[in-house]
Amino acid sequence: MILVVFRSRFSDDVDGSYDTTERHLAQKVRELAGDDLVHLKNYRSEDGERLALVWWRSAESLEKWRNDTEHQDAQRRGKERWYSFYELSVAEVTRTSSSEDEAAYPSE
Repeated sequence: MILVVFRSRFSDDVDGSYDTTERHLAQKVRELAGDDLVHLKNYRSEDGERLALVWWRSAESLEKWRNDTEHQDAQRRGKERWYSFYELSVAEVTRTSSSEDEAAYPSE
């Protein structure tokens, strides 16, 4: 399993186009990845930092998403306009333990 961790902070130039784009791409990634997208969670801290956590079953699906032209366009707009700070980390999950159904978190 692959975990993508995306931290960000909005710039003063962020506007409604961010929310529209985020909603559209969240739906698109679910359609594109299907069952390979395990979880997609977004959080915001009191100081305004944002955190997105995305669990993927395969590197191949993540690579497809990485190369999606709409996603790449949103990344460009994020760098140029929406974010004053961002950090992206991609990690391979070697083990997961959960109180939830084992099928939801298959071990690798």
